[in-house]
Amino acid sequence: MPQYRTIYPDTSEIDVVLRAGQSLKVRPITTADKKKLEELFYRLSPWTRYLRFGYTKSYISETELAYYTEIQPPQRYAYVATMGQGEEERIVAVARWFLAPDGKSAEVAFVVEDNIQVRGIGTALLEQLASAAIKFNIKRFVARVLPENTRMLEVFDESGFKLVKELEEGAYEITIDLEEQEEFSKRQAYREHIARSAGVRRILYPKSVAVVGASRSAESVGGAIFRNLLQGGFTGTIFPVNPNTPSVGGVLSYPSVLDIPGDVDIAVIAIPAERVLDVVDQCGKKGVWGLVIISAGFGEAGPAGKERERQLREKVLSYGMRVIGPNCLGIFNGDPDVQLDATFSPVIPPSGNLSIGSQSGALGLALLDYAKSMSLGIGDFVSIGNRVDISSNDLLEFWEDDEKTHLIVLYLESFGNPRKFSRIARRVSHIKPIIAVKAGKSEVGARAATSHTGALAAAEVAVDAMFREAGVIRVTTIEEMFNVAKYLSNQPLPKGRRVGILTNAGGPGVLAADACEGMGLKVQPLSGETRKKLREFLPAEAAVTNPVDMIASAPAEYYDRALSLMLEDPDIDAVIVIYIPPLVTRPEDVAAAIRKVMGRYTGEKPVLACFMTSRMPELDLHINQKKYIPSFSFPEDAVQALAHGYNYARYRAREEGHIPKFPGIDRDRVRGEIFRKERPVPEGKWLYPEVCAELLGAYGIPVALTRPAFSAEEAVRQAGGIGFPVAMKLRSSAVVHKTDVGGVELNLENEEEVRQAYGNMAARLEKAGMLDKMEGVVLQKMIFGGQEVIVGMTQDPLFGPLIMVGLGGVQVELMKDVSFSLHPLTDRDPGRMLKRLKSLPMLTGWRGRSPKDVKTLEELLLRFSALVEDFPEIEEMEINPLLVFGEGKGALAIDARVYMKG
Repeated sequence: MPQYRTIYPDTSEIDVVLRAGQSLKVRPITTADKKKLEELFYRLSPWTRYLRFGYTKSYISETELAYYTEIQPPQRYAYVATMGQGEEERIVAVARWFLAPDGKSAEVAFVVEDNIQVRGIGTALLEQLASAAIKFNIKRFVARVLPENTRMLEVFDESGFKLVKELEEGAYEITIDLEEQEEFSKRQAYREHIARSAGVRRILYPKSVAVVGASRSAESVGGAIFRNLLQGGFTGTIFPVNPNTPSVGGVLSYPSVLDIPGDVDIAVIAIPAERVLDVVDQCGKKGVWGLVIISAGFGEAGPAGKERERQLREKVLSYGMRVIGPNCLGIFNGDPDVQLDATFSPVIPPSGNLSIGSQSGALGLALLDYAKSMSLGIGDFVSIGNRVDISSNDLLEFWEDDEKTHLIVLYLESFGNPRKFSRIARRVSHIKPIIAVKAGKSEVGARAATSHTGALAAAEVAVDAMFREAGVIRVTTIEEMFNVAKYLSNQPLPKGRRVGILTNAGGPGVLAADACEGMGLKVQPLSGETRKKLREFLPAEAAVTNPVDMIASAPAEYYDRALSLMLEDPDIDAVIVIYIPPLVTRPEDVAAAIRKVMGRYTGEKPVLACFMTSRMPELDLHINQKKYIPSFSFPEDAVQALAHGYNYARYRAREEGHIPKFPGIDRDRVRGEIFRKERPVPEGKWLYPEVCAELLGAYGIPVALTRPAFSAEEAVRQAGGIGFPVAMKLRSSAVVHKTDVGGVELNLENEEEVRQAYGNMAARLEKAGMLDKMEGVVLQKMIFGGQEVIVGMTQDPLFGPLIMVGLGGVQVELMKDVSFSLHPLTDRDPGRMLKRLKSLPMLTGWRGRSPKDVKTLEELLLRFSALVEDFPEIEEMEINPLLVFGEGKGALAIDARVYMKG
């Protein structure tokens, strides 16, 4: 069936992680692979050849090798899994398809070398092959599998695809439905979770560590790492590697990794960059599981460093090793069973429930020092550096199930795969809070944008949308990050937004109340019963409404009694306790009073303290060995931390939603008939208005009747068929904003006005030197009433499609009242997007205006998202305006534009 453009599968190498955590290189087969494929064939056992071909094939011809290595997508295609690199690269597995005559089905075949079977390679190849086939609109795989081939049968059974299995003539014919993706996606995500988690676990829980570059020098990085491992009490075996000294710190040293007796789980490499690749080869030959590369001089160090990093990635992938770094601070695991400090940090933090991932090594030092100063115990610390392999995505996969990790903190400068980060973080944040600082500005936001949607979709908009939808707590400073961390690691989440404020001074109480109102929290009066009990012991000058101002003379005892009463108040969800140092009450006594209350409190309301004194760090606010009352220097900091906690609690409580499916949408007809009306252009193009209208209509989005005309007289005829009054608009694949060039004429009442409008439009364009851009006009019936709304999509190169909704019209870029969400939308997302609009009252009813059909608008957003999902070649798409009428009266797209990739 004709397609708008030819789509080829990704021809680059793919880094696949197997179920035990090893990495594997997968790539499309090429004609240069004949010899490697032949070698694989003769390495296969007779039994494996029998299972692959249905008989004991003993010979493979040159003709067969040429046929198997010459791919001609979509007719035939193949992926290979390889080990080694360069001349030593060998193919260890192959998966291929052969397209059936119907163009919708493909026969598939798999083979994996005998000694590496049952590692998940067949499953990994099936996933990649299916992903490529879907891009060619292949809907089914068909496989013929012998009953004896139980391993291949298990691959299909456990894949998650919907199968039909029939036993015919001594073999199973298995039909795999590629269109039904829901269960497959769940299982694929779970398989990846297990694999990537295992890879990180084996690095953070080693039994033996080699330190390459270990030194006697106290100033050297290698020496600091080795000493930290020793002094930190690492429970495994440590091997210093240094060819220039017989021992380091009283421990026997080895000239190279290859000279170490026994197994080495991980190697920490701290040597000059130019020597790293040779050491990686040694580690690969030794069978080292993972590497932590401290050395700088890679991707961050110019063209030569980038090339060195490329070679590094190829090497570690060819050996199946996992890598942290290069250009990193190292790793720390505070688990008492491991006590691994493979960093060169002079700070050894206490063990705890906070795990930190940092892309910056230098900042990692500050993070560890700051955590220690705030008595925040560390579970794991991983400095990922240039993340040539292991990234924040892998860390999240591991920390999701890590029992010692209750809270995750990330410092990020860039994203490797933000779409995958979003999917993983969305899952993890329902279990554990994730706090993230995202530094650095992407160049994406500076790209030229042609549509309103593209102009409004700056890079930070995408980051905000991703974090919001994934439940990630985004902070802007390191101080804010740790403020939130010390609250969430020690106190429960609030059940609601009602905050009680207890203070001994009016000013700080007012500051706290103002901050609450500004950050979405609520300071409401205490219950009558609570106010009555407070009046029983507080002086007459005290305020007992909320904030509760006990005045400066309040003794520590008043804090005890007042805090206890406020915690019992059913109208309060959280309490902030503020203290300023008067002459009569010592901060130590107030801290002791708060500890006393919290020691006997058995409820679940969070309490945050604010001691406005320079002695605040000295105060003991520990409830027990594991928990303490978080204290802040200023009221606004406490409120900000609590607000983050409240918003996170709301995220965890909300319904996830699902991606709806709409019956009656014929995707094949759209691709075969509607897109066929447009000629593909290499650099891409805007579709004509009538094609846009037909496209939207195919997805159930109502569109105003749109008719093209290529002369004044044809315009008159089309207008008569539509019915007056009509609107005339420029038809052009080059001009996007028609109003800017005088390409719109409205309220044309008769044939003469239509004829005159056509001539005037042509004259204006000719005067502007743009007559060649006029490819006719389109005519529409004039539509009156309704609220103008804009719905749009733009493809972000990192985050994928961003869907936007907002107040429509030509002023949209001026007003900027829009809301973005990452694609695809669930049935809950449209409502959440609309609630973020300041102009929502224009839709729900404001100052006598009748409410609009918000329900229909939400459905149209979901249908819009379904269209985006089905056609990834759409680069930008926009409906502006979309007229939303009164409740139950629907909506109508008036103007639409769609940009197709070349």
